Amino acid sequence: MQTLARECKSGIPEIVRKTAESQNIEPERLSRSIAAGKAVIPANRIREHKLCAIGEGCTVKVNVNIGTSGIRCDPGLEIEKAKCAIDEGADAIMDLSTGGDLEEMRKKILDLDITVGTVPVYEAVRRAGSAPDLDSDTLFNVIRDHCKQGVDFLTLHCGVNRQALDALKKDPRVMGVVSRGGAFHIAMMTASGEENPLFAEYDYLIEMLAEYDVVISLGDGMRPGAMIDAVKRAKTVEYLTLGDLAQRAHEAGVQRMIEGPGHIPIDQIGYNVRMIKELTAGAPLYLLGPLVTDIVPGYDHVSGAIGGAIAAMNGADFLCMVSPSEHLALPSLEDIREGTRVAKLAAHVGDTIRPGINWFGTGEEEMAYARRDLDWKKQFSLAMFGEHAKKIHERDGETDTCSMCGDLCAVKIVRESLYKDS
Repeated sequence: MQTLARECKSGIPEIVRKTAESQNIEPERLSRSIAAGKAVIPANRIREHKLCAIGEGCTVKVNVNIGTSGIRCDPGLEIEKAKCAIDEGADAIMDLSTGGDLEEMRKKILDLDITVGTVPVYEAVRRAGSAPDLDSDTLFNVIRDHCKQGVDFLTLHCGVNRQALDALKKDPRVMGVVSRGGAFHIAMMTASGEENPLFAEYDYLIEMLAEYDVVISLGDGMRPGAMIDAVKRAKTVEYLTLGDLAQRAHEAGVQRMIEGPGHIPIDQIGYNVRMIKELTAGAPLYLLGPLVTDIVPGYDHVSGAIGGAIAAMNGADFLCMVSPSEHLALPSLEDIREGTRVAKLAAHVGDTIRPGINWFGTGEEEMAYARRDLDWKKQFSLAMFGEHAKKIHERDGETDTCSMCGDLCAVKIVRESLYKDS
């Protein structure tokens, strides 16, 4: 079966050329990276939308999670959140809905002009009634339904197998398993006494994904959920499994991404990112955070942005927004806005040292001149969130300088002293 990854081995498909041109990437380079499994373009065959390239040679992209819950089920609000994320610069949206009509909610998300991902096991558990009652047929039927509906990438926890479960038991963690998908698969394996079907029937799974050219995002179901658990064995066992599964997907012509690594101390980020990259032959890396401290609920989006920037500097390619309500509640509209903005900031910081990315061309150099000239209009036009910056500047009235320095502005004093004749 022909897939984008296979097409790239013999040339530059039109979808690659268009995506590359829209994102200022050399088409030949992007095509080579996709053929090598180091970049992906999530694009289901049956759906057209604005595309993004993720991985080697690309800018760091940002995903935003939205979705209903059993406690707060307001599809209209979730669509409003998704549109807000898109307005703030999100490159992809993941629908993590667990409450209400899940198929209808997904349909509304897929009507948006953006790359869309899902986690099919959430719906599979709803259909089965509980995680222990979930069976292989139900899970695969849901995965196929998501593919047929037009989803571009699927988070699938194929690495949560019996070996990883055994590692968790032998080297127990304080937080156990914090991945909802990972927990579902553990409950399923424990109840049945059998292997995770996504691992046991992996060849069948990737054959299904190839039919629709859907990207598999190999989920980090064993990611640590607390600093104290970061060095426990389970996540490393999963890393090794994901390396093998990534290779098998690539050999089958299926594009893949890898997810990880959860809550980890700041000095372990670079090591973990490089290890995952090495084990998976440079596959695009997609992460939530990582969060670098556990004691800032309400500011986890800042913790995640710190971790995300460092991860991106070390080779991570795709950052998932962390909202201020992480660990506390379903995100509000303003949580989505704020979380998306700080994730975009982290991605941009990561871009500053990525090979081949002209980060000075994104306004950094021009901003220096605009600030030197106290050109506020230019500054706001260059700012990532210009309207927000303008409101702050103008709250004390319009001035030539900022209201903090006033007539003691260092820039103005030096300019008038040294450059008054220039």
